Amino acid sequence: MTDREYMLRAIELAKKGAGHTNPNPMVGAVIVKDGRVIGEGYHEQYGSLHAERNAFLHCSENAEGADMYVTLEPCCHYGKQPPCTLAVTEHKIRRVFVGSADPNPKVAGKGVKMLRDAGIEVIEGFLQEECDDLNPVFFHYISTGEPYIALKYAMTADGRIATDTGKSQWITGESARKYVHELRNYYTGILAGIGTVLADDPMLTCRLEGGRNPVRIILDSNLSIPEESRLVKSAGEVPLWIICGPDADRKKAERLKAAGAELIYAALNEAGSISIEAAVCELGKRGIDGILVEGGGKVNASFVKAGKVNRIYSFLGAKIFGGTGRYTPVSGAGIDEVDEALQLSEPFVRLFGDDVMIRYEAKRRIVGIRI
Repeated sequence: MTDREYMLRAIELAKKGAGHTNPNPMVGAVIVKDGRVIGEGYHEQYGSLHAERNAFLHCSENAEGADMYVTLEPCCHYGKQPPCTLAVTEHKIRRVFVGSADPNPKVAGKGVKMLRDAGIEVIEGFLQEECDDLNPVFFHYISTGEPYIALKYAMTADGRIATDTGKSQWITGESARKYVHELRNYYTGILAGIGTVLADDPMLTCRLEGGRNPVRIILDSNLSIPEESRLVKSAGEVPLWIICGPDADRKKAERLKAAGAELIYAALNEAGSISIEAAVCELGKRGIDGILVEGGGKVNASFVKAGKVNRIYSFLGAKIFGGTGRYTPVSGAGIDEVDEALQLSEPFVRLFGDDVMIRYEAKRRIVGIRI
């Protein structure tokens, strides 16, 4: 096997931690000696052994003189676990291939320096693009303190997210919907507006075997959520956070709390809706590192207007609805000039049967869209 193949194996291992390591990153490590893999590991869940120590734990022989391939710069500070740089030096590793640099101020180059100071050869930026793609949520959250925001919507080939009567089940097929549950497992939170709740009475859970339910977050300025909704009824089993305005009905708030929901009070904007900036800031303080937004056009537009969108998952169903076009992925008054648009990256495209998913990264977040 080649150096590239060993790092690709480390990336494959890292992905096994999806949904379980937040707010820590996904990391994989492979130890190679005399052309043989003698140890593998990954960060399995928050608070457990880091990838490097897991790899040493599973070594089949002494690792002295071996090479290590690790997707993220080894940590060099004490947290839930002792520093991985210490384990690497204690096991007398010869070379370390590092994929991503760690932007955490507690690490940020210090891990690599410690290894080099110990006489270990370090190759930085090895398959960096592939390794960076593992942890956009972690990189954003550790750098800004705010959750990484991903918009997800499904639309028909003519750009509709629902029929003129508001019906939307189902625009895409089963395989695309299964992937959405993988996204729900990956992101710490899932967010929708009260309009979606009233129209669809969703559960917003992850239905993958062995999957993790995200924290369900509802924007509901006036606490209009029905107490008999499936979200409220399941609040004792799956976390439900309702973000409401400061003047929301306190008696209803107490009943919702009694049902198991958590109430978060946030400022309203000029239109009387929840301030996206205030909501995002508060959610970041509460440890939500990434959010999958599954709202309607109005909620999506609110995040775009606030400049808080990092990624977009646009599912294109092989259907045409026609009609007036009231139901579009991003609603509101729109923009006046083309150069005011939210600019997106080169797309990543994946097929799900007859359906297409197009994934974009947001390149410019200050836009002129009006709600």
